[in-house]
Amino acid sequence: MNNKKKVMVIFGTRPEATKMCPVVQELKNHPEWFETKVVVTGQHREQLYQALSHFGIQPDVDLSLMRENQTLSYFTSAAISGLDQIILDDRPDMILIHGDTQTALCGGLAAFYHKIPVGHVEAGLRSHNKYSPWPEEVNRRIVDVVSDLLFAPTTIGKENLMKEGYSSDHIYVTGQTAVDAAIITNSAEYKFNETRLNSLVRHEGRIITMTAHRRENYGMPMEQMFNAIRRVVDEKPDVSVIYPVHLSPTVREAAYKKLSGHDRIHLLDPIEYPDMINLLSRSYLILSDSGGLQEETPVFNKPLVLMRDTTERPEAVTANAVYLAGTEESSIYDITTRLLTDTQLYDGMANARNPFGDGQASRRIVKILAHHFGFISNLPSEFEG
Repeated sequence: MNNKKKVMVIFGTRPEATKMCPVVQELKNHPEWFETKVVVTGQHREQLYQALSHFGIQPDVDLSLMRENQTLSYFTSAAISGLDQIILDDRPDMILIHGDTQTALCGGLAAFYHKIPVGHVEAGLRSHNKYSPWPEEVNRRIVDVVSDLLFAPTTIGKENLMKEGYSSDHIYVTGQTAVDAAIITNSAEYKFNETRLNSLVRHEGRIITMTAHRRENYGMPMEQMFNAIRRVVDEKPDVSVIYPVHLSPTVREAAYKKLSGHDRIHLLDPIEYPDMINLLSRSYLILSDSGGLQEETPVFNKPLVLMRDTTERPEAVTANAVYLAGTEESSIYDITTRLLTDTQLYDGMANARNPFGDGQASRRIVKILAHHFGFISNLPSEFEG
């Protein structure tokens, strides 16, 4: 069999880009098998292109859909409409989408409407609460329904899918492509693009890197997070906090109200992906409500205090790499203080095994695609977390 197959890769946000660019790179390493087209929706704009530039990838199509204060309804309708024509014109043999964003949802539905097979990278994640994370939990479930190849990062993802009735013949445990990307990106000689970080990371004390942006945490939960971190910094004179603040006006208003004016709390604008990865590797501790950071911090043996009530990545909690703290001020303050004072507790989390990957997920995914299309006879071995 020597006919190339057309693979269209669709994504739209920076997290998707960082996780899918290693897959795109691996696809492009095999031009004898695949003709690869990258389509971006522009769900994020500047941050998306920063990630693309880092991995040396130029999209073939950019729908440029991002609007100020865009609603989910606007973006969903615009993305499905825009992708519809692109898919109709190109007629790919396979469409790859990632995770649980609106772009992933729209890419999956648009492919389904044209009866194009779908491969879902990062399939099977579940929090089992449709409103947390919102709207991602419902998005990922819908994407799995329309997918033909389900690339689960861990065995838990595979088990979730099988419990819901998906055939094991279409589920592949690959590891997490975020691990591939983080390993590629981290460097001991790295110079930060955000110039303030070059001096901040040389702080003699301990650095806590913090992020907070989830919609379900807007309001009181986010205020309690910020109260907790301010208490910690007030009480620990060797601790500083670096917080790249999300562009959401709601997040920025709360963050600057609660955290500005402290000489050891550094509020930055959003930083580029390579800066974030190299900041994580140089931090002592991470506090976040992020999904993706749960996969990245174990790469660098950094404990993560997860400021959420649920997680769709329970592997990290089970492995003791992540502590699910909820959003109450007291619980966040208590566990953060303990990690700063209890060496045994800290070391136990820092030395936890990485349950998410070994840096080979992208190669597995591309080999599975090659097997699916008949280019190779054997499937790769699955990731064993």
